[in-house]
Amino acid sequence: MCDEAVVIRNGLRDLMKNKFVNITGYKFIEILDKTNLQLKFREFCFNHELLGTILLSNEGINFFLSGQNENINSFLEFLDNDERFKSIPIKKSFSEKCSFRKMNVRLKKEIISMGKDDINPSINTGEKISPKEFRHWLEEKKDIIILDTRNDYEIRLGSFQNSENLNLSTFRGFPEAISLSSLDREKTVVMYCTGGIRCEKASAEMLNQGFKDVRQLDGGILGYFESVGGDYWNGDCFVFDRRVAVDSELNETNIEVCYACREPLNLDELSSKKYVIGESCPYCYDNEN
Repeated sequence: MCDEAVVIRNGLRDLMKNKFVNITGYKFIEILDKTNLQLKFREFCFNHELLGTILLSNEGINFFLSGQNENINSFLEFLDNDERFKSIPIKKSFSEKCSFRKMNVRLKKEIISMGKDDINPSINTGEKISPKEFRHWLEEKKDIIILDTRNDYEIRLGSFQNSENLNLSTFRGFPEAISLSSLDREKTVVMYCTGGIRCEKASAEMLNQGFKDVRQLDGGILGYFESVGGDYWNGDCFVFDRRVAVDSELNETNIEVCYACREPLNLDELSSKKYVIGESCPYCYDNEN
């Protein structure tokens, strides 16, 4: 290896020492020992200085964690020791600071709340489409419906070109919203969300409601960024941690959150006279005054 390559390699290694690794992952699978798992995950994360959230329910696991690289790798090894969680697809990004302030391991009725007991994505869900194939469909302008399943405040920051949305304030509103929508049930639908979990559950609901061909973007927006970059994407992507949003290169952006109403704010909104740190922003100013 030439001297220049060694310098680059060592430089990258030294840079990584000062960075935090952020991971997200989920799996829909029956879990009957979630209370016991809760204790094990709490102890492991405490001992390895990991912060974030792990959700456990009878329907599966969902996690968002931040920590030093070696501790994140230890967690992934720990996860793989349980056959139920082996090889869970992971979305990974990096930040200068830890992306969470505390560690929570919570027991929930659902790992992503829809409020419907008849939905089981581990048994019936929409077919996955890879980021590369989805980009190819966009390139050739394939006649499809592109459906954003995220909440309205997330969509304000960015979305795929020509995508539809249901004006959701929470994901629990998806079943009713899709039933009242005018979307063509005979047409191919490609749906997307941040990391894939909402689409997996939403696609199962759409199939139950009679949609014929429902596809879900594998890995969600973050998986698309990691695989093919930002082609056909406009704006930033909201993430549920201290970074608030990332760009198509998975770097933290200048988006901030209003501490009064929790709405994400771009540079124009941060420059507004209605934005007062800790008090108000353009979205809640009129309610406060």
